[in-house]
Amino acid sequence: MNRLLAPVVACAVALASAPPALAQEAQADWDLLRDPAKRLTMAYSQFDSGVGIAARCVDESYEALITGLPPAGSGETRILQVAFGDGELHPQRWNVAVEDTIAVSELPAPFARKLREGGRLRIMIPGAAEGGRNLMHDLTLPASSSSIDETLTVCDRPLTDPRDADLEALPDGGLPANLAWARRPRPRFPTPARYARGFATVMCLTNPDGSLRDCSVEAEHPQDAGFGEEALRATRRARVANLDAAGAAVPLQRILYRTNFVLEGYQTRDDEQRRREQRDRDREIRERQRTAGD
Repeated sequence: MNRLLAPVVACAVALASAPPALAQEAQADWDLLRDPAKRLTMAYSQFDSGVGIAARCVDESYEALITGLPPAGSGETRILQVAFGDGELHPQRWNVAVEDTIAVSELPAPFARKLREGGRLRIMIPGAAEGGRNLMHDLTLPASSSSIDETLTVCDRPLTDPRDADLEALPDGGLPANLAWARRPRPRFPTPARYARGFATVMCLTNPDGSLRDCSVEAEHPQDAGFGEEALRATRRARVANLDAAGAAVPLQRILYRTNFVLEGYQTRDDEQRRREQRDRDREIRERQRTAGD
């Protein structure tokens, strides 16, 4: 179980040993770490508040992480309110590492592409301050003219991508409001099991018949567990349906599919609660589809 996010913990150690970048001071660029033996390229910045931010490519898998957060507890995910520049705070779901002061992005490349611009970044952790108040980190990021670009390029991720706007517009579940799962992806746990837990995020385009195409792994962790490959395989059997008109063709749209992997016997109460909530949501959607077809 402790092996789940060992690479992330190693990243936290590297950030903790880095000199802090005071919020009011600007660096020339992000610090860059290269480790050819591990096929690792990491850009990182550490702040005097104890928060660290990293974007890295590990063996062709891309990750973005925030370290030094208040402990998240036993949950698989946590909500962080994030705003770049002077924009409004927006909730983002982040994966919780075994070291629960570390958060792993579900959409690392879009996040990194924003980081490279530098400037103001606010991260608000709900209820994490004394007395249950919200905790705010107001950071000034150094602009990155080359370090973050190198991590993206090594992982074959574009430096700019118009799809980022589409992903930001998607609801929390990853499907546009007019679509629902007619056949939800059901990935198998990879064998042999190297880790007890993990996650993968996959982006796809829809076909008129509801099948999915041009799917790609946006994030997976741990990167050597095979979770991304299994999530991709599951999308081949998946189907979405048009909620606006039962039986009608599905319009061309971008969807995001996220799945948690939990090895049998390692389920928690939170895992069981999520399963129940998912069953209830699926039941409601089936009822909507049946009503629309009447």
